[in-house]
Amino acid sequence: MLSRMFAALLAVVALSSTVLGFEVSAVIRKVDVDKGVLVVFANGQDRTVPIAKDARFLDEKGKALDGGLMAKEIKEGAQVTLTVEREGNGPAIHAIQLGHKPNAGNPQKGGGQRPNAGGQGSVGKPSVGFKPLNEMTSGDNYKGEDGGLYGGGKNEPPEPHRSAAKKETAKIQPLDAEGKPSSDGKIVLVSISMSNATQEFSRFKQVADADPDKSPKLTIVDCAQGGQAMAQWVSSDARAWGEADRRITAANVSPKQVQIAWVKLANVRPSGELTEHGKKLQQDTMIVVQNAKKKFPNLRVVYLGSRIYGGYADGQLNPEPYAYEGAFATRWLIQDQIKGSPELNYDADKGTVKAPLLLWGPYFWGDGMKPRSSDGLIWERSDLVGDGTHPSDSGRQKVADMLLKFFKTDENAKTWFVKK
Repeated sequence: MLSRMFAALLAVVALSSTVLGFEVSAVIRKVDVDKGVLVVFANGQDRTVPIAKDARFLDEKGKALDGGLMAKEIKEGAQVTLTVEREGNGPAIHAIQLGHKPNAGNPQKGGGQRPNAGGQGSVGKPSVGFKPLNEMTSGDNYKGEDGGLYGGGKNEPPEPHRSAAKKETAKIQPLDAEGKPSSDGKIVLVSISMSNATQEFSRFKQVADADPDKSPKLTIVDCAQGGQAMAQWVSSDARAWGEADRRITAANVSPKQVQIAWVKLANVRPSGELTEHGKKLQQDTMIVVQNAKKKFPNLRVVYLGSRIYGGYADGQLNPEPYAYEGAFATRWLIQDQIKGSPELNYDADKGTVKAPLLLWGPYFWGDGMKPRSSDGLIWERSDLVGDGTHPSDSGRQKVADMLLKFFKTDENAKTWFVKK
């Protein structure tokens, strides 16, 4: 099926007779030589686009690749810049060049960056001046919020919640397809979220599956999907859940074996102040984790995360300050559970169980090129593709490495992640 995005962009391009096509950054998902099509991830979604018969295949310096479409460099996971032009009644790829061009992704003549509507975005900013939440103290203040992942300047959960996490984690064990304990069973970790998350988690799965310390009992399934932010998972019969079921089945495991999830919080095109967009994100995510508990009855723990730096964003998909402020929605959700919200109850002794236990996973946000004092993390422009929102290959690797380190070293996560 031809990409609606490419068709839409070509319609824009057609308004100017002097513009014959446009460039877009993408990541190759699949190369179908027989059908002459490329499946790519671009602008937040997977897309299938035909390749023109006279298409050019170039390396990063613009030199022709030996083998054309069958060149070893044209492979799954490769970051490329596509030149797309109209051919007949639809779009076609006329050039595939390895790597990312800074201006790719914009259909305007000349390829310059688009101004941000409403002036809310932060195009090309190497820093926005915000302090990472995990480095804010109890005395710091951001729109009425103090610091620390769990509040009060603390980056660890309060003791009662920490003890509860240990208790829930102790219940994680290999299960058979019916959810019963079995020495031959599996422990399943899934992801739930949108395009950035699937790019990052799919890379994490690659490095984790290759890690000799990973438990052979653990199966990792990337259920995050392009275009499917928190609001798109709210309905229990949303297509995102159907696709998640399909991926779980394809991995030869069952929903009853899912015991851990990683959820990255974000919504598409947020607007308004923190009290508006943040509360919506919090509410949407609460419903999502409730849905997850219903669909995965043995789900014990959900690790929550917020976005990476958004100061380079070209557009309103999720720029700053929204990328930064999503962390507060994450924290509010966990704090509500700690306070005993019945809508987030995970303990059968306290009433109807409606949610898994919630904890912070890795915190990814850093202020662009300003190193975090805790670990030196920076986000370079090259860590994001042309739109400044989605991670490039290096950005995906950074998140994957942080996830791997977290699951291998966290006091609770390592009990099920690392092989005995």
